[in-house]
Amino acid sequence: MKQFLIGAVLFLVGVTLAQAAVQGKEVEYRANGTVMKGYLAWDDAAKGKRPGVLVVHEWWGHNDYARERARMLAELGYTALAVDMYGDGKQAAHPDDAGKFAGEVRKNMPVAKKRFVAAMDLLKQQTTTDKAHVAAIGYCFGGGIVLEMARAGVDLDGVASFHGSLGTANPAQRGKVKAKVLVMNGAADPFVKPEQITAFKAEMKNAGVNYRFIDYPGVKHAFTNPDADKLGKQFNLPLAYDAAADKASWDEMQKFFKQIFPK
Repeated sequence: MKQFLIGAVLFLVGVTLAQAAVQGKEVEYRANGTVMKGYLAWDDAAKGKRPGVLVVHEWWGHNDYARERARMLAELGYTALAVDMYGDGKQAAHPDDAGKFAGEVRKNMPVAKKRFVAAMDLLKQQTTTDKAHVAAIGYCFGGGIVLEMARAGVDLDGVASFHGSLGTANPAQRGKVKAKVLVMNGAADPFVKPEQITAFKAEMKNAGVNYRFIDYPGVKHAFTNPDADKLGKQFNLPLAYDAAADKASWDEMQKFFKQIFPK
């Protein structure tokens, strides 16, 4: 009898742990007739609604890395959506294709905004999302995109850019930017020039944006992605993972969210 009771308790504990886990599912939504394929993550053990966070992928497209970041956000207690900015879940296997896909989006910001807002609307529709409180994070290409969405006046509590591009054809205008801004950059990233950093800081200051810019000394591009070393070697690109900067930037994002979201 005793063994039976112990077994029953262990079974119930196992069921509870299985139920109280981060959940994820593929989702589809549309923007201007284009099918977008995203990935939604949430913790079903958390009670009530919680802030939503959009995750914008690197120039490689919506892949497992973006999904993993969405799951990590769900573990922190947010409802997260890894978005698709290319359409149909399109991914690039070579930098030439990645550059082409990213360039097509960046040269048409009105379309990019519609795709981003469509994802945000889907995130807000989730029963676990507090639709009054939404932020966005992005990596590389995605970091540049979340900054562009802030410049465009999208109603976000905040945006966090990890090794993202800083240049823009649509500089922030005073009174238009609603989001607080956090930028985390590798100081040794050859894709982000010192003059671009100077121009970005001046842009933010002139527009009255509440922003913070963090430079990690000696850190290169794509420093948060564990696959960066492999990709850099494969394609002869100046990419390098940096575990310390990865952790430090993720910690900074968490502090940022505690500042912009209600307690």
